[in-house]
Amino acid sequence: MKKLILSATAVILAGAMPCAVHAASAVSSTYSRAELQSMIREARTQQQFQILSGYFRARQQYFQQQAAAEKVEWDRRSQNIVGPLAKYPRPVDSSRNRYEYFSYEAGQMGSQADHYEGLASARQ
Repeated sequence: MKKLILSATAVILAGAMPCAVHAASAVSSTYSRAELQSMIREARTQQQFQILSGYFRARQQYFQQQAAAEKVEWDRRSQNIVGPLAKYPRPVDSSRNRYEYFSYEAGQMGSQADHYEGLASARQ
């Protein structure tokens, strides 16, 4: 399975697949840190930039979903902050910190996606 993903990535980077498949492959696959850095370093064509922007949009959506779930948990924990739950670190603080982290990461991924979308549109 890993070889299939890697070979599909190589074919996509070579530009041999139609554009519709690019978006589906970029969103559905996950890349290791080394693969992602290699893709960023080697990106030159519009399709490669679209793959990167699709990947970062998918990551942005993932972090937005995580932030929404953590916001619900933060609200739930905010209802009861007395007694033993009032000691530091309070569970409500942990939920708030996780919400802020996920929101920040979603913003970062959004700015990366915007950057690569801009590069893709400049290559047209």
